[in-house]
Amino acid sequence: MATVTFRDETATGRAVTEWEVAGLPERMTVRELIRLRVREEVARHNARPSDRFNGLVRPLDAETEMNGYRLREPRRIDGERQAEIAERAFLANGFFMLAGDRQVEDLDETVDLTVDPDVVFIKLVALAGG
Repeated sequence: MATVTFRDETATGRAVTEWEVAGLPERMTVRELIRLRVREEVARHNARPSDRFNGLVRPLDAETEMNGYRLREPRRIDGERQAEIAERAFLANGFFMLAGDRQVEDLDETVDLTVDPDVVFIKLVALAGG
């Protein structure tokens, strides 16, 4: 079994958040890692629903804020829906994912978590006025 460290970083490499998940298979696809990450963050939010969601992708009907998303009211979030949004965002280059020191580019690519236990997500932010 493997332990993976999920980390969000800015485009300049500054760590924003980091957490570990243990007991994982030694090899997982990029799709499985993204879905696992999203399920974990949604489960944390749903344990204590609030009007703010700090996650990889924006939930439906939420406004983007600095380092998160504002919900109209405190509510639970659908983890499966968030996972689908995250997959589409990955395919549309809404964020990059690094396994170890290499960028992964295909949802079906397999990552060996015994070799690359650090998974980094770098969200891309649209420039204002562009």
